[in-house]
Amino acid sequence: MTIAHLLEDFGFETPAEPAVAAVSEEVIEEQRLASFEKGYSAGWDDAVTAKDQETIRISAELANSLEDLSFTYHEAQTQLLDSLDPMFKVLTSAILPDAMAASFGHHIVDQLAGMAKGQTDQPMQIVVSPGEGAPVRSLLPQNFSVPVTVREDSTLSSGQAYLSVGSTECEINCNALLESIEDSIEAFTYHAKEDSQYG
Repeated sequence: MTIAHLLEDFGFETPAEPAVAAVSEEVIEEQRLASFEKGYSAGWDDAVTAKDQETIRISAELANSLEDLSFTYHEAQTQLLDSLDPMFKVLTSAILPDAMAASFGHHIVDQLAGMAKGQTDQPMQIVVSPGEGAPVRSLLPQNFSVPVTVREDSTLSSGQAYLSVGSTECEINCNALLESIEDSIEAFTYHAKEDSQYG
């Protein structure tokens, strides 16, 4: 006896056709359009995100580069100031005083000639420190229309002179000028070091 009666027979029956829902072309086109819009929006969002990340990366790199450049600039400025400091000290302690001493008499004569313009009939007087009278007299030209009196005053220090032409007076003080230059250089180096240290 066979067991065929126990098993269901699928061979002779016609398979049922699945029910196909009627979908119009408009619905299909709307679905295609919605899929396209969704894909386009997703692509656009990805592009914007990538652009934002690139901008953030470039900004960070630029900030790092500027920080490195700033550090390098301040480091170079500090090294330059450190190397210039001894030169400034030699300049104000040796070179400028020697140059001023060598040209002191010429400076007096030039200043006196400038003061005498338009006042050639007025008495002229130069007062210098002890020991500087003879060198100044030797530099005076002989073409002044009025004689120039040169006298030494023990209250004046080397590098100081008072000039007078009539009622016009002038003081020359090389030491005060040197101190002013030294103060200016010290102030410059101090501020430059502070700026490089604290930005």
